[in-house]
Amino acid sequence: MAVRKNILKLAKKISGSVAMLVKLDENAPEYKVLNCVVTDEMAEVALALELRKPLPLETIAKRCGKTLEETKKQMDRLTEVGVVIFHSENGVDVFELPVFVPGVMEKMMNNRAQCEKHPEIPAAFEEYARLRGELLSPKLPVGASPMRVIPIQSAIDGDSHSVPYEQVATILNKSTRFAVADCSCRTSRRLLGQGCGHLEKDMCLQLNSGAEYCIRTGRAREITREEAFEIIRKAEENGLMHSVPNIDGGETYAICNCCGCGCYAVRNAAYYNAPDMVRSNYVAQTDSEKCVACGQCVENCPVNALKLGQKLCETPKQPEMLSPRDHVWTDKHWNVNYRETREDVTPEGTAPCKTACPAHIAVQGYIKLASQGRYREALELIKKENPFPAVCGRICPRSCESACTRGGLDEPVAVDEIKKFIADQELNAEHRFVPEKAHDYGKSIAVIGAGPAGLSCAYFLAVDGYNVTVFEKEQTLGGMLTMGIPAFRLGREIVNAEIDILRELGVVFRTGVEVGKDVTLDQLRQEGFEAFYVAIGAQGGRKLGLAQEDAQGVVAGVDFLRSVSLGHPTPLSGRVVVVGGGNVAIDVARTAVRENVDSVDMYCLESREEMPALEEEIAEAEAESIPVHNGWGPKELLVENGRIKGVVFKRCTAVYDAEHRFAPQYDEQDTITVEADWVLLSIGQEIRWGSLLDGSAVELGRGRTAPADPLTYQTAQKDVFVGGDCFTGPKFAIDAIAAGKQGAISIHRFVWEGVSMTAGRDRRIYKEFDKAAADLESFDRMPRQRPLRKKEAAASFTDDRCTFTEEQMKRETERCLGCGAVQLNQEMCIGCGQCTTKCKFDAIHLVKKYHVEYNTFEGIPLKLTPNMIKRVGKIAVRSVKDAVSGNNE
Repeated sequence: MAVRKNILKLAKKISGSVAMLVKLDENAPEYKVLNCVVTDEMAEVALALELRKPLPLETIAKRCGKTLEETKKQMDRLTEVGVVIFHSENGVDVFELPVFVPGVMEKMMNNRAQCEKHPEIPAAFEEYARLRGELLSPKLPVGASPMRVIPIQSAIDGDSHSVPYEQVATILNKSTRFAVADCSCRTSRRLLGQGCGHLEKDMCLQLNSGAEYCIRTGRAREITREEAFEIIRKAEENGLMHSVPNIDGGETYAICNCCGCGCYAVRNAAYYNAPDMVRSNYVAQTDSEKCVACGQCVENCPVNALKLGQKLCETPKQPEMLSPRDHVWTDKHWNVNYRETREDVTPEGTAPCKTACPAHIAVQGYIKLASQGRYREALELIKKENPFPAVCGRICPRSCESACTRGGLDEPVAVDEIKKFIADQELNAEHRFVPEKAHDYGKSIAVIGAGPAGLSCAYFLAVDGYNVTVFEKEQTLGGMLTMGIPAFRLGREIVNAEIDILRELGVVFRTGVEVGKDVTLDQLRQEGFEAFYVAIGAQGGRKLGLAQEDAQGVVAGVDFLRSVSLGHPTPLSGRVVVVGGGNVAIDVARTAVRENVDSVDMYCLESREEMPALEEEIAEAEAESIPVHNGWGPKELLVENGRIKGVVFKRCTAVYDAEHRFAPQYDEQDTITVEADWVLLSIGQEIRWGSLLDGSAVELGRGRTAPADPLTYQTAQKDVFVGGDCFTGPKFAIDAIAAGKQGAISIHRFVWEGVSMTAGRDRRIYKEFDKAAADLESFDRMPRQRPLRKKEAAASFTDDRCTFTEEQMKRETERCLGCGAVQLNQEMCIGCGQCTTKCKFDAIHLVKKYHVEYNTFEGIPLKLTPNMIKRVGKIAVRSVKDAVSGNNE
């Protein structure tokens, strides 16, 4: 197709001084974005306008040689598509050509119907920002970019060095008209299938004449100043920062609320490793003594300038960060995959507790808050990752404690006891922490299974603003929490209290409904459910594979626990044998002791040291006089008249294969016969799918688990996500809870068309520091606090474990060594201040480093040229230094 000369002329005119630096032809994004919507007649009129200089319609008509009526007709079309903007002066409309960015590209993107009809527009916006960013990013000095970050107001409040155009409140208070539009950058990304899931609708503010244009053309809705402040607040709470057009010398007609993974201006800073082009006059500064490595600033930093590190070992000297200020900048210096390669932790590692926790809860952070009596804030911090802290305080395997650095000094910190104390504050409904719903998306999501994974997913989806319905085939909620864990370990009132919070968030529970039998996935789709999180657990007990396993008196351990929990206990009597050595087997044995039986004995394949049950669980069983017979596997079931009479066990020796999987070896000749009136099998669990997945694309894998992407939990059936035991096989509740949150993140991304499942997503890859290198000599030895025991009747169904007293809790928090601390790459920091809003410990602030006034478009060449000359000199000097030092970079 022949080049349209007037379109090319218009592209060059709108480009202004940038046109002198690049080759503009029919392949340039500037040409392509105009070519799809601008007719030749429109181009003729547009060429009569001035760049960034408003003109009345009469003047434009004279310049283009057309009648006033025809000029008005074409001008209306130009303003509608977004190539021309206007505002009213003394009751008369005046029109001008804006530059491409910030200007034409955003205005064209704000016409939603136009963008959906012409995919060339979002594609051209992305290409323009990327190509022109490559050209300008290494050459621009601080403050010269067409878009620039301004700090979050609270981050600079009280700073006497701040000036009005750096203060969001000042900008809004002096503005007279306000409008809000969808974020053009994130809209563009989404339409290209590269969306990140951050808030898009009603996120960017238009002010004064910018608001007038957007309101009159239907691009934005008019709002009040108070509503504008509320949008700013909402943006900051959601981890967004602010940037403004930097082409009018401190005056602005817009405040963009940006994310690091969607905004094109910030994208260029990260993509090209050139933060100067967008940075504010501020940089962050950390105080490692106050920092507790909670990670909130790390997770919310838009450019990954913050990472979790440690403060007990000598920190290796970090290599000097290369900068385009004094290096020839080529693609080998770029971070093209910055949305996929974000890191949370420094190479040296961070606090072992946060690393070891499957949900990566900010252990060090909530311990510090608790030590200060800030219990509600501590609870809020925990619930960012785990909505069931009271539950986990009683049943968690305590990976954090196993990894605790303090364990190398005396004993690990009693992390779970501290968490239990914090969580128990809200068991009283009056003190309950119910998070505010962030949004109201109006979309419906179905969660299938009311165990820890399903409930966790429901919680996080509800907090985010979705309408969530949980389907549970039993009449009781909680899954294994209520039907698999005995009440003497986890009281039902604890589980129910934390589930009540989901109800307060609007989660609907439909119990007694088995999906696949009572209602199908297709029927639920017809009801309006847009995605499904399947977390049905591993609710069945595995069989031994021996003859006569269906004899009376042979019962699956999980079925026995379920019947007791539901109030329909199996009528045990006489001699009970429990087969298995895991935590469930321990629970089965301890529950059996509480029935009307003569004796309970456990037999398991593993040695005492190799038993999969937690040490404390085994100790509880032994304290209740339950013998554990190690190294025996069942060989034969002895049955008489259809009823179990005994079990023949054979000697087992533990052997592990090359992948360290348990592969027992048996001695068929070394056997014992054990009399039994009941045999409770706890040798593993199986997943019972029923007809749930009938008609779907999900094909079951090893152990009848549902294969899914390990990061997103999405199955082959795109709207079905899985998590918990039905995905991983049997694991702990905290693993399921962590999976529930990730499932919620994935579902949020899935239900919005064009949003990537992975772009900008936190991979949550943690690494603990080398504890052997930690300097612990200066720390005192302090005894670990022990919770008291209630004086309950032996072998009752009441949990006899007390919660710490407040004094115990305070003493135990003092034992935390404070291993972790955030490390800041100040060169990469763009001074947005988002980190300061997330820190509860006053450990990070913004300080003013630069005093560069805001730019004008016409002034860009005046700043660019001398900076390029200086840069050539700096590169020459640096090259000599690098040659001497042997640094070839």
